[in-house]
Amino acid sequence: MKYVAIALSFLCLGETGYAQKTTLSVPLSPRIANYQIDVQLNTETKRLEGKETLVWKNTSGDFIRELQFHLYLNAFRNDKSTFMRESGGQLRGDFIDRNDPDSYGWIDIVSIKTRNGPSGKTENLTGHYRFIQPDDANSDDRTVIQLPLNQPLAPGQSLVLDIAFRARLPKIFARTGYSRDFFLVAQWFPKIGVYEPPGTRYAKTGQWNCHQFHAHSEFYADYGVYDVALTTPKSFRIGATGLLKSERQNRDGTKTQRWHAEDVVDFAWTASPDFETFDARWRHVSIRALMQPEHASQAQRHIDAAKVALAYFDKKLGRYPFPNLTIVDPPVSAMGAAGMEYPTFITAGTSWEIPAGIRIPEQVTIHEFGHQYFMQLLATNEFEEAWMDEGFNQYYEGRIMDETYGPKSSVIDLFGYRMGNLELSRTSYVHLDHPAIAPSFGNVWQLPDSYYGELTYFKPATWMRTLDGLVGRPVMDEIMRTYFERWKFKHPNADNFIAIVNEVVTKRFGNRFGPNMNWFFDQVLYGTQVCDYELHSVTSTKQGRSYRSAVTVYRKGDAQLPVEVLVHFENGREQLLHWDGKAPSHTFTVTQATRADWAKIDPQQKIYIDTNLNNNSFTVRPPGSPSAKYAAKLMFWVQNWMQWLGWLV
Repeated sequence: MKYVAIALSFLCLGETGYAQKTTLSVPLSPRIANYQIDVQLNTETKRLEGKETLVWKNTSGDFIRELQFHLYLNAFRNDKSTFMRESGGQLRGDFIDRNDPDSYGWIDIVSIKTRNGPSGKTENLTGHYRFIQPDDANSDDRTVIQLPLNQPLAPGQSLVLDIAFRARLPKIFARTGYSRDFFLVAQWFPKIGVYEPPGTRYAKTGQWNCHQFHAHSEFYADYGVYDVALTTPKSFRIGATGLLKSERQNRDGTKTQRWHAEDVVDFAWTASPDFETFDARWRHVSIRALMQPEHASQAQRHIDAAKVALAYFDKKLGRYPFPNLTIVDPPVSAMGAAGMEYPTFITAGTSWEIPAGIRIPEQVTIHEFGHQYFMQLLATNEFEEAWMDEGFNQYYEGRIMDETYGPKSSVIDLFGYRMGNLELSRTSYVHLDHPAIAPSFGNVWQLPDSYYGELTYFKPATWMRTLDGLVGRPVMDEIMRTYFERWKFKHPNADNFIAIVNEVVTKRFGNRFGPNMNWFFDQVLYGTQVCDYELHSVTSTKQGRSYRSAVTVYRKGDAQLPVEVLVHFENGREQLLHWDGKAPSHTFTVTQATRADWAKIDPQQKIYIDTNLNNNSFTVRPPGSPSAKYAAKLMFWVQNWMQWLGWLV
C-alpha cells in the first residue's frame, strides 16, 4: 500500500486552529491513537504550553478500565527519577550539570477530561490519575501515570480525551531539550502506552505495556495520526515528523506551523534560528538536512548517506512508505541529542571538518535511518527486546557501510589505518572481558551495567552476520524480507522472527540444519555460549606413493556451530571438510599425493561470532613472524594520527 494523501482539509477555529476535519490517506497501520496537539514554545523560559486531544480506540476484545500514559520529561525532573538513578545523570559521556537548576526539566498535566466517553458525557478526570512504577517500585519516579475510567471502554469503542499540559525542557544531555537557542523536542507530550490484547507479543491476558523511562532502553508505542501546531518565534526554522501543511504569522512576533503525520509511533521536532537548509530527493522521498552553519560543508555527506540507505533498504527489505525524511544536525553543545531516531526524522552528528576517511557522518545517518524500519515500521518493543531494533539495525548498518565504502575501510580509512563496520561490531563483542556475562534477550534495563551496547547492538549484529554466513546471503535476504512484509505495523517479538527463520531455512535446505534453527537461537540469543574453534595441528605421514594427513580441530568454547575446514596441499590442491562442531575435538584424515601444507577453520568467515580468529589456522612451515609488519603499521598510524590532531589544534 502506498502512503498517498487522498485529501486533507483543515477548518481553523480562533487562535488555536485545531484541525477539525481531516480526510486521511489510505491507512497502513491500525491507527489506534490519533493526536491533535497545539503547543507554544517559549524560547526564553524554555517552556511548553500545550493542549492535546487524543482519540484512542479499544481495538481489543477486552473491557478497558484504565489508561496508562508516559510522561517522559519527568525523567529529568530531579535526581530521584529512575532514569537519573540508573544513568548517574549521563548519556554517552554527556553529563547533566547538577549545580544548575536550569539543567532539569519536567512535565505536568494541568487538566484531563473525557469527551464522549463510555458514559456519553464529559467527565473531569484531572484528579483521578496517579503515578505508578511498574518496573522498579521507585516511588519518586513520575514517568508513568495510571488513569482509571469511571466506566469501562467496550471493545471497538473510542474515547476522546482533552489534556492540557505544561512542561519545561532540560538542557540537552540525553536526547531532548535545549542548548542556547537550539531545541530538540522529543518525548515531550503525554503519550498513551500500548495495550496488548492476548496473543500480542507475550501477552496471555490483556495488559498495558507502559514502562518507565530507563537509562538503557528506548521506546515502544502504538501507531496513530498526528496533527500538531507548533508556535515559535518567527526567526526559528522548524523541522518535525511528517509534513508541513501550513504556516501562519502571528501578531505577537511568532508563527504557527501545522504538521501532519500518519501511521507513525511518535512525533518529535526541532527549532533553531541557525539552521541552514539543504534539500534533495530520492525517488518518492524528499530529503531535508537541517545543518549548523559550521557544518554546512558536510551536508552532502549526510544526504548521500541517506540516499544510500534508502536504496539499500528498498532493495533488500521493503519500501520506505513515507514521502519525506528530515536529518537534523545538532550543534556541538547539544551532542546529547545526536544519533537518535524518530519517525521520518533523525538526528545525525558531526563536527567541524571531519576528514572524508572518517565516515562518522555517514555511519550515524545510515544507522539512524535504519531505525525507520525496525523502530517505526515494525515498532518492536525497545524496552523488552531492544536487540530486535538495535541489533538488526546494527547488522544492516554494517552491510550498507561495508558494501558502499569497502569491508575493510568503511568506518576509517585514514593514514594507512582501516577499519570496517561489521568488523568493528564483531570486535566490540568478542573483546569483552566477559562475553558470557548475560544473554541479549530480556528487559534491557536489567542487563548488566556497562554491557548495554555490546549485548543489544554488537552481539546481535555479529550473530546475525553468522546466521547470514550459515544460510547464505540470498536466504538471509529472503528471511528478512518475509519478516518485514509479514510483521510491519504489528509489533513482532522474538518468537515471530524465529518462526520465519525456521520456515525459510526449512523450505530452502530441508533438514540440513536440523528440524529447525532453535539450537542456534538457544545459544546466541537466549544463552550465553561463547564460540571459539581452534585449528590445533596438521601432520602428514608417508604411505606408499601417497601421504595420509591428519587435521585436528578443537572446540574451545561452549557454543556448538557447524564449521568448515579448508586443507591446502603442497601440490596446490585443496579440500573442504565439514564438521558439526559438537564434540570437544575432531580429527580429519585425508589422503593425497602430497603433504598437507596448511589448514584453516571457517575459510569464508561464516562463523563471524568466533571470538578468536588468531587460532583458526595452522601452517606446517610458518612464514616469518608478522609482528614486525603490524608493529610498523601501528607506529605509522600513531605518528600520523598525532600529526593530524596537532593540525586540528
